[in-house]
Amino acid sequence: MSEKYDHTLDGEKNAVDVQAGEFIDPAREKKLLAKLDLALVPIIMLTYLACFLDRSNIGNVKVAGMPEDIDASAEQFSTAVSIFYATYVLSETPWAVLLKKFTPKYTIGGLCVVWSLTTIFSGFITSVGGLYAARLVLGACEGGLFPGLNLYLTMVYKREEMAKRVAYLFVCTALAGAFGGLLAYGILQMDGVSGLAGWKWVYIIEGIFSVGVAIVVFAFLPNDPNTAYFLNDDDKQLMQIRARQRAAYMGSEHFSWAEVKVALTDPKVILSGMIQFCQDILLYGFSTFLPSIIKSLGYNSLQAQYLTIPVYIFGGLAFMLVAWFSDRTSIRGPLVAFANIFGIIGYILIICPTPHGVKFLGTFFCAVAVYNGPGLNMSWLNVNVAPQYRRATAIGFQQTIGNTAGIVAGQIYRKSPYVLG
Repeated sequence: MSEKYDHTLDGEKNAVDVQAGEFIDPAREKKLLAKLDLALVPIIMLTYLACFLDRSNIGNVKVAGMPEDIDASAEQFSTAVSIFYATYVLSETPWAVLLKKFTPKYTIGGLCVVWSLTTIFSGFITSVGGLYAARLVLGACEGGLFPGLNLYLTMVYKREEMAKRVAYLFVCTALAGAFGGLLAYGILQMDGVSGLAGWKWVYIIEGIFSVGVAIVVFAFLPNDPNTAYFLNDDDKQLMQIRARQRAAYMGSEHFSWAEVKVALTDPKVILSGMIQFCQDILLYGFSTFLPSIIKSLGYNSLQAQYLTIPVYIFGGLAFMLVAWFSDRTSIRGPLVAFANIFGIIGYILIICPTPHGVKFLGTFFCAVAVYNGPGLNMSWLNVNVAPQYRRATAIGFQQTIGNTAGIVAGQIYRKSPYVLG
């Protein structure tokens, strides 16, 4: 316990050190995990919730009259949804690699500040060009968050602990949808206050909320989880042992371009990215346009906002249940396939000439696939790539491939004329 932990040790030597007699009392480790979850998970979840809230609120303002106020056609507004991902996908891999150099607190906190201010300024947009510019800046900032948070989680948790923690991030997409719908419903009641339309207040207030989240990140997110302020000396010793036990998974922390090249040419990383692409088409299309889907069932704008809430909550709860089962059984791929069966059923119910109540039920089925598929696929890659910089590159590259789906998703839910088949 007294030896100094050397981050440069390779996986094999660390594995020998662990086998030589380092043992963790399961009861102590359980208490440590509870402490880590209590201190870190709320910050991580809050940050990603703010991120997804500021990204997806374009779906809320769409049904609240923004396109009419800035004289945007349906095609131009769909382009605004898609253009976000042009800078988003280009920024993912660089930010994932640079997070280790710039430290997690300042990288994540800095990105949060810039996208928060961009969201606030979006409340004063008066033209389509302004909307395009805001979405491009937003994408460049938010692109680094998801791979960065995933990489941060691998600095804290073992591979068998990852699925549930990655699930927390995807639950935040569901919470952002539910919270965003509820918040938008309330904020839209401010329509006309200080001469501003309700959709403008949605941007302003949600942007201010994100500024508050950035302050929390700067104040409480540890740069090095192994020496975090909330750990006592025994906890820190335990974290060092866990780090050595994790060494074969984590590998060397020395940057190497060779590891970057290996990740970019790894068939399983490319395949994972292709799977993520398909899953993200569902995620981004559904989360952005769910208010529009529900409004098309005959509800008004305000009703469409709050009727999204139970759908998102159901999707989040389903994901937590499946992620728990995934961690207990170490099953990933089959569960991705299983979740998508629900998506197939859901979209059949929505597309076919069924009563509106049945179509609304279909959105609940879709929610199961929308959150489980991307989240489980992400954790599947996380636990199968090492060392550190290869994993950072793999995560960023997977997300780059996957998130190009956002460009496609913005063009799927269009007004007629359109062709089926």
